[in-house]
This record gives sequence, C-alpha cells and structure tokens, in this order.
Amino acid sequence: MLFVALVLTSSACRPARAEAPRAPADAPVEPSAQDTSPQAEAESELQTGIALTRSGHFAEAIPHFRAAQGRVSNEYSAEFNLALCYVGINQFPKAIPILIGLRNGSHENASVENLLAQAYAGNGETKEAFEAFQKAVAFTSKDEKLYLLVAAAFLEKQDYAQGLRVVESGLGNLPDSARLHYELGYALWQLEEPSLAKPEFERATSLAPHSGIGYVAAAQESFMLGDISQATQIARTAIREGFSDYQLLALLGDALIQAGASPGKPEFFEAKEALEKSIAARPNYASSQIALGRLLLQEGRADTAIEHLELGRRLAPKNPTPCLLLATAYRKRGQLEQAQAMLAMVAKLNEEQAQKHRQPLDENR
Repeated sequence: MLFVALVLTSSACRPARAEAPRAPADAPVEPSAQDTSPQAEAESELQTGIALTRSGHFAEAIPHFRAAQGRVSNEYSAEFNLALCYVGINQFPKAIPILIGLRNGSHENASVENLLAQAYAGNGETKEAFEAFQKAVAFTSKDEKLYLLVAAAFLEKQDYAQGLRVVESGLGNLPDSARLHYELGYALWQLEEPSLAKPEFERATSLAPHSGIGYVAAAQESFMLGDISQATQIARTAIREGFSDYQLLALLGDALIQAGASPGKPEFFEAKEALEKSIAARPNYASSQIALGRLLLQEGRADTAIEHLELGRRLAPKNPTPCLLLATAYRKRGQLEQAQAMLAMVAKLNEEQAQKHRQPLDENR
C-alpha cells in the first residue's frame, strides 16, 4: 500500500517534499571559529539544527533549535524549524502551540498554515486541520506542494475522505497536476472505488509519461487491478531508467512479495534490496518498514523483523497488518502475552474499519 510520505526537510522555512533543500534567504551567517560569544554560539546551534533538518535527522536537530530559541536574530527560523522537526517525528502536540504562536505573532503566512494543517491532521483534529489548510490556500492557491503535504498528513492517518477533499481542492486550482491526479486515484482506491481510481492513475501517467510519478501511477494501477506481474515489470523499468525513488522501490518490493518471493529465491533478495534502499531514502515510510519486516520474518530473523514492524505500526497506527505480523513474530520468540496483545489490537482495528463501512449504510437507511 502506497501513499505519499510526509517529508519536511527544507531549511527555508517552507515544507518541502522529495526535493533538494534550499538555503534560506535570511539564514544567519555562521559564526567564525574565533567568535565564542553567547550570540555566536546560539547562531551556531541554529545552523547545526538546519543542517540536520536538511538531511532528515529531525530528532537530532530538536535540541539545537531549542538551544537557539530566544537567542538568535532570526527567531522565526528557530521556531518554525523546531515545529517542523516535531511534525517530522509525529510529536504533533508539541508543534501545534509553536505554530499557533507564530500565527498569532507577525508570521501568519502560507508556510505556517501549511505546517499547522499537517500537525492538526496528524493529531486527529480534522476541523482545525482543514481550517488551517484553507487559510494556506488563501495565501498560495497554486502551490502544488501545499495540497500534497496536507493530503499526505491525512492519508498517513488513513483518513482517506479528508485526503480526498484536499486533493480535489488542489485539482480545482491545478487541473493538470500529475501528482494530484495520482493522489486522487490512491485515495479513491482506498475508499474502495477502483473504477473511479483507474482513470485518475491513467491521467497521472498521461500527464507525466516516463517520469517518476508517471511510473508510480502506472505500477499502482496494475497493482490495484491485481496484475502483479505488470506492476513488477513497470517498477523494474522505472528503476532501470533512473527513477529509483522510495515509492517505486517499495512498490517493487511489495509486488515481489505478493508474487510469492521466498527465502533463497532471486526475487526474495531483489525485494529485500529494494525495500532496504527505500528505507534508506525514506526511513519514515511505513509501507517499506512493514514489507521489510515481513521478509525478515520469513527469513526467521524475528528480532530484526520486530524492530521494523514496530516502527511500521507507529507510523501507520490504523493499519492492522503490522500488528498481525508482530503477533507471529512475538509468538516465535515465545512472548505469548505480547502476541495476544497484538491480536487484540488487530480485532480492534478491524472493528473500527467495519464501523466506518457500516456508517454510510446506516445513514442511507
């Protein structure tokens, strides 16, 4: 299962997605080695935090931004990037008050509203998330990344209906966005509307042929339709042509697993290598972590499998798959209590999904 993962690595006080970060125009000048004043030390902390954020090391960056708070000339940079890192590690309650403070100060802008919408969505505050999103749209209605990032925040919570609203809003302003058509197709698929999803995947492919998103859309369409062989072939072709991004690598690994890759077979090693590369490029991508955990479990490496599956469970808390695999892994380690806890969680998540499906039926009655 693929969705666009949250990636916020820009030091330019703007959320970025799968792009090389740009240096902020108003970044403080890095102090010289001879300058050891408190101000210079604070500026150095800020620069260190920015460098770590650029490379996606959000947790490691946080202490540096905290050390810089209230002590640097560009206080906005320190505050915004601190909130960005909290969102990057899913600590949404810590990000929200920082962003509200910026909003209520002199920094009500598209970037703050964009990140605040993601934080609210991650925290399950749907109404507030959509209000912040609409404020961001009012600032910059033609920014494709705005729609992609906020939709991703909803999709990560498996709130496909809200993700759909965001993407449809984006397509109203950017009707020829291949990425938005892909996201619309994915959300429709997850809402069990494959007949509606299919033309969206095809539209994305036609708008961006021989591109990363074009290949992802084509492979995802084949996967959705059950043509695993075709999905595998498309992903392999894309990777050979240099489009080896984390999504295509994850899709290839998942397709090979679905095709029956087992230990000792070349396809098994191909799947494992693809998933490891996907994780190296995007550690917080739940699909890759879960799929690799499944492979490691097949290899009999329960301890390492549990590490990946637990991370996958934290990244996708409403997905029962990692819980089911963890039940098997804990049982193999003789940890029967943990295994039972995972099975109970699977039952709870399945019931929640069933209630979501029953609700529209009840409303129709």
